[in-house]
Amino acid sequence: MGTSAPEPIIETRGLRRVFRSRKRVVEAVVGVDLSVRRGEIFGFLGPNGAGKTTTLRMLATLMPPSGGSARVAGCDLATQPDRIRERIGYVGQAGGADREILGRTELIFQGRLYGMSVESARKRAGELIEMLELEGAADRKVSTYSGGQKRRLDIGLGLVHDPQLLFLDEPTTGLDPQSRARVWDEVRKMHDRGTTVFLTTHYLDEADALCDRVAIIDYGKIVAEGTPEELKRAVAGDVVTLSVAGEQQRAFDLLKDQPFVREAKMDEGFVLLYVDRGEVAMPAILRLLDGTGMQLKTVELHRPSLDDVFLRQTGRSLREAAA
Repeated sequence: MGTSAPEPIIETRGLRRVFRSRKRVVEAVVGVDLSVRRGEIFGFLGPNGAGKTTTLRMLATLMPPSGGSARVAGCDLATQPDRIRERIGYVGQAGGADREILGRTELIFQGRLYGMSVESARKRAGELIEMLELEGAADRKVSTYSGGQKRRLDIGLGLVHDPQLLFLDEPTTGLDPQSRARVWDEVRKMHDRGTTVFLTTHYLDEADALCDRVAIIDYGKIVAEGTPEELKRAVAGDVVTLSVAGEQQRAFDLLKDQPFVREAKMDEGFVLLYVDRGEVAMPAILRLLDGTGMQLKTVELHRPSLDDVFLRQTGRSLREAAA
């Protein structure tokens, strides 16, 4: 007899959130369907204002949905929010540490809030300080921490009670590259220990480097979902990006119907061509432009990225949308 697949740790159906003011109604999240497996790093990718944080806050019981249903960590979001809170950790964008308190004291206090004895809370704080490599900072005020140290302490606060599921909202925004790399390392370690991680990001490299699966959200709707590799393969082949001196539209019209071009787009003054094999297409493109006397300014060939996926699904670049 076959065994059934384990229940997803997050499952949503038609999840919605509407904000109403006297003047207007804003649909921040529009019918999101999600299924997150236990033990994976799941990325929610999209520009600022796409609905990522709103979805996260609903799933973490911090904001009631306007419609739809969800199960989180085996519990119903509408009827068992208290049980969900016992099973999840949440690290918001701003973090939760008091600047005037010692880092170790914050961790112990968080443990006590989850019902631990003083002794257990102290022991757990010590484990987290070692795990997050905060030994040199643990007995200083949080106000003296670097951005990377503070973010690692925030993650520690979310992990005090050893949750099944950790929500991380934009975990590396504003950090320098070295601190970002350290936070990425911590996320991978949590994953290796069996914690399910649900993170939001608008950094393409972050989603690509960390996530087992990614959902791309735009204007409150999920527009694509899959592993980073699946999403990139769906774009089809390689991407040639080129610009010519003053004649973008003419170049676009010339190239878009060539047999080696699967799809063509204009974006911010550049012509984007989706081709099967860039090494075959490039010489043909150069010959065509040369034959019409158009002056090529720039040309690039690259493998599809998650930004190409976003552009294909939404008609605009995620880098441009996030800025």
